[in-house]
Amino acid sequence: MRLPQTLSMFTRDGVRLDADVYFPDAPGNYPVLLMRQPYGRRIASTVCYAHPDWYAAQGFIVVIQDVRGRGTSEGVFRTLQDDGVDGAEAIAWAAALPGSNGRVGMYGFSYQGTNQLLAAVHAPPALRALAPAMIGWDVRNDWAYEGGAFCLQAGAGWAIQIAAETAKLAGDAAAFDELRRAAQALPLHGPLPAHPEVLQRHAALSHFPEWIGTPHAAPYWDSISPAAHLEQIVVAGIPSLLIGGWFDSHLPGTLAAYRALQGRVPVRLVVGPWAHFPWGRRIGAQDFGPEAVGDLDRAQVAWFGHWLKDAPEYGAPPVRLFDMGRCAWRDFAAWPGEGGTFFVHGTGRAAMHERDGVLSPAPITSAGHETLVHDPWRPVPSVAAAADRALVDQRPDVLTFTTPAAAAGLPLAGAIHAELDITADAPDFDVSCVLSRVRPNGQVLAFAEGYRRVSQPGPVRIAMRGTCLTLPAGEALRLSVAGAAFPAFPVNPGTGQNPAQARAIDARVITLRLRHGGRIVFGG
Repeated sequence: MRLPQTLSMFTRDGVRLDADVYFPDAPGNYPVLLMRQPYGRRIASTVCYAHPDWYAAQGFIVVIQDVRGRGTSEGVFRTLQDDGVDGAEAIAWAAALPGSNGRVGMYGFSYQGTNQLLAAVHAPPALRALAPAMIGWDVRNDWAYEGGAFCLQAGAGWAIQIAAETAKLAGDAAAFDELRRAAQALPLHGPLPAHPEVLQRHAALSHFPEWIGTPHAAPYWDSISPAAHLEQIVVAGIPSLLIGGWFDSHLPGTLAAYRALQGRVPVRLVVGPWAHFPWGRRIGAQDFGPEAVGDLDRAQVAWFGHWLKDAPEYGAPPVRLFDMGRCAWRDFAAWPGEGGTFFVHGTGRAAMHERDGVLSPAPITSAGHETLVHDPWRPVPSVAAAADRALVDQRPDVLTFTTPAAAAGLPLAGAIHAELDITADAPDFDVSCVLSRVRPNGQVLAFAEGYRRVSQPGPVRIAMRGTCLTLPAGEALRLSVAGAAFPAFPVNPGTGQNPAQARAIDARVITLRLRHGGRIVFGG
């Protein structure tokens, strides 16, 4: 086994970028796999992927590069802002390494996935294939925000990590120690809950103030979003293997990228029963069995072998989704649409009794409504991925609508959205929707969520994360509706003020009324 070599390149503005380069043992010319890391190149995303040694043993030169201003690379790190042009230059440099056959592929997840697509915008000639996993596509709407609400828990947690790494690189031990402590228990209960004091004190160390303070229409968001450059990506035509997880916070971005690219560039989609990482068989209260351990390293080797080595097409389906009910993979020719429509109904006490709210495949004529009271002192909590949310569903500030137990397997696959007619006694309010499977033993296991900040009363469309789930016989389908999901999202103060800038002391009680006849649409 050859030890990696640390090699450097210089950008157009003279900034040195450092990389560890892993070469195969045997002499010859090989394609290059490039990953561009903001967390220090030695980590090499081994929380999800095999070590670069393994990829080198499969016949690839592997380059793990510190992005600008991270690791030992020079320059100032600006979240995603320099990754397009820097990435294109890194591709050209990697293609010219000794032993390279001139073809480059990129792999990596999360930040390392999004920066692949930003590099593709510039159509570097040597770039022949991508494998972006769990990405932001429209960074404003599927990473920083969801349904107009700031993604607080994920956003603050990541910002604290980035800030701590920045402090470490600067040798600021006091700031690093404070941020490290904050990472162990996110400090989201200060005077401005959505803007933790620790991130205010260390505002210069992360992107958090920019993400929480930049208006939605600002050009900044387009500068860091692959979605804003769709036509350039299509013109580049780089084949892309997109990888997602049903419980990953970035799933909306991964699916949006697939929908935008399918039919326009060679693209394949794989979605497993995973959170952001790791990609194993167990998550929360659920064990999805041995098939859930997706061998994505070998899938990537096959993908890159075809596009970078002219290996034969390996016959993989365009869409491969893990069915969380069958605990098995299903193959599709395109993004599916299975499940139909379910309608909400009750007698007015769906917040008080779980048996009162009904979710029915047939419309039910009724002029009634359901009422829930959101109290900011005790907001409805968000529940960890795949955890049992039975205790949350029995709260009197959560509306639940449940089908009878299925007599036979009920296939649900594809996109999901809720159409609900909601009013409130506040200038604006939030709506959280969660779909769960209710098991005979009483467990309530969420499989799809959606969140929306609402400023206009009346019919509201709430996009929910997609799914692939054959609901087993004996289980029921449930929709849970609430006015909060904290700390995943900030508590809406009900004052019309941006929740990201609102003081906790100003938050007010909000009464929401949901008219009967709303619906959940699968495949719409």
